[in-house]
Amino acid sequence: MKARQAQFERSTNETTISAEVNLDGEGRSQINTGLGFLDHMLDALARHSGVDISIRCQGDLIIDDHHSIEDCALVLGNAIDKALGDRKGITRFASTYAPLDESLARVVLDFSGRPYSYVELGFVRELIGQVATENITHFFQSLAVSMRATIHVDLIRGQNDHHKAEAAFKAFALALREATRLTRGLTVPSTKGTL
Repeated sequence: MKARQAQFERSTNETTISAEVNLDGEGRSQINTGLGFLDHMLDALARHSGVDISIRCQGDLIIDDHHSIEDCALVLGNAIDKALGDRKGITRFASTYAPLDESLARVVLDFSGRPYSYVELGFVRELIGQVATENITHFFQSLAVSMRATIHVDLIRGQNDHHKAEAAFKAFALALREATRLTRGLTVPSTKGTL
């Protein structure tokens, strides 16, 4: 079987980021974004998806967290897209739930080749650690674009914003694991014959 691994780099006046993924890994992570809460979420993503993820980011945090979070999502999504190659044999679709105490999140994922996102997490606070909650939503939106996937992220219930975000990342991790699973031989899971 061909290794489903890839790396991707992005360098702008705002950020310098590199990411490596192994879709058939063991959930290991080496994350350093400069944002503790984002590191925590990406570690959870790696651990629960089974995807090995390495991300190193130097961003303009003196301004705020926006560019680092957006660009981390773009680089990670591009690496995942690259690792998927022509997407032959993948399950493609996944619908998963994950709880964290009182919070329950649902993620529906389709590696359709058509970027779209809908994210509703009902945050109350402006910040979790150094991360603006609006940028958690933006992370999933940017990831959908760069992975060329449709992502729906919904909070079913929850009160604690940390729990809401973590439940969403864990649900996404489970969806990523399921949707990228090889189950169809060499078939492209599309009536179009391409994704």
